[in-house]
Amino acid sequence: MPREDHRPPAASPPDPPSRAEGDERWLTTGVGSVGVTSFLSDSGHEIATSVLPGFVTGTLHGSAASLGLIEGVSDALTGVLKLVGGPLANDPRRRRRLATGGYLGTAVATGAIGLATTVWQVGVLRALAWSARGLRGPAKDSLLASLAPPRAFGRAYGLERAGDNLGAVVGPLAAAGLVAWLGVRPAIWFAFLPGLLAAVAITVAAREARRRHADGDREPIRLRFAGLRDAGLLRPLLPVLLFEFGNLAVTLLILRATELLHTGGRTAAAAASLAILIYAAHNAVAAVTAYAGGHWIDRAGPRLVFAAGAALFVLAYAGFAAGPSSWWVLCGFFALAGAGIGCAETAESALVARLLPDRLRGSGFGLLGAVQAAGDVVATVVAGVLYTAVSPAAGFLYAAGWMLLSLLGAAALAPGRPAAATAPRPPR
Repeated sequence: MPREDHRPPAASPPDPPSRAEGDERWLTTGVGSVGVTSFLSDSGHEIATSVLPGFVTGTLHGSAASLGLIEGVSDALTGVLKLVGGPLANDPRRRRRLATGGYLGTAVATGAIGLATTVWQVGVLRALAWSARGLRGPAKDSLLASLAPPRAFGRAYGLERAGDNLGAVVGPLAAAGLVAWLGVRPAIWFAFLPGLLAAVAITVAAREARRRHADGDREPIRLRFAGLRDAGLLRPLLPVLLFEFGNLAVTLLILRATELLHTGGRTAAAAASLAILIYAAHNAVAAVTAYAGGHWIDRAGPRLVFAAGAALFVLAYAGFAAGPSSWWVLCGFFALAGAGIGCAETAESALVARLLPDRLRGSGFGLLGAVQAAGDVVATVVAGVLYTAVSPAAGFLYAAGWMLLSLLGAAALAPGRPAAATAPRPPR
């Protein structure tokens, strides 16, 4: 008989590190689809937004006041619906349906504006489009967090913000070409096409999320404010609120540039055209900075990148307050503002994704969206009044002051350690 071998079996070699442990797998089909969704959707509604002033005042013979009312009501509804959509997006099944339906609803309502024959019809359709846009926001952001690995939240949200800002470059340029080729109404109809493609792209992302994650029990529809507080979200949101109190609508930047450029024999039309081109460059810088800032967030944390964004805005607004008339100097200040928004928006989204578990992220993104919307309305209204009643410099210095306070607030949070990197406590 052969002698029995009592030697212990040889140890098996360790498993090679999986691709999921490396950085090469953060850019999955789902993450990329969300970035493409933001690009397509923003391209579509920027086509309509660019044409809307001429359509309301020229084609439908409405007033500037009616246009302002339409935009004001629509923006307010966006903020309210983000807060409403947050608790709905806590549940994975609902968030997938909200994301797909929200993008489709925005596309249909935006394209239908081109069929309107009265100003009030434009107002209703714009409100519907912007309501769907607000409702889908927390669902899209929560969906992205479920698709990206935690170590790459910065890069994932940087890619999404880059897509959104690139859409703000392509949309106005496409609108100019469509108006020259087909006219105002057909240009608005064409806004439906990229919106429809955005709905298809987000559906691809939703299907990947469904394959990768079991749905589990259905989450109740509640804001879960106590859970957000216990997870440590409220304190880091204070610098965000201060930031948004100084985050002016870009229309004020374009107005300031147009006025400053209307010198030296340059006509008002030429000044306006040049200001719009500079604004397109602003969006391009924002796209590049958002993507680069996302990589920075994954190395240093959201707090530092957010503070950098606030500092860039302080410099940009100080420049607009000084009032240079040189186009290339103004382009530099627009670039600073673009870099600032690219850093700040990416950091804000990554902050929420890092701090909160999946079942609270919808509520967190909804609260963030409400803070952003409320702050932006206050910032633009107050600065606009100061701009008109006192001077343009007063309006921009007011906004710069809030940005400086935001910078100081971010610096005061957990020095040497990103606030968003702290381990969240279990929600109640």
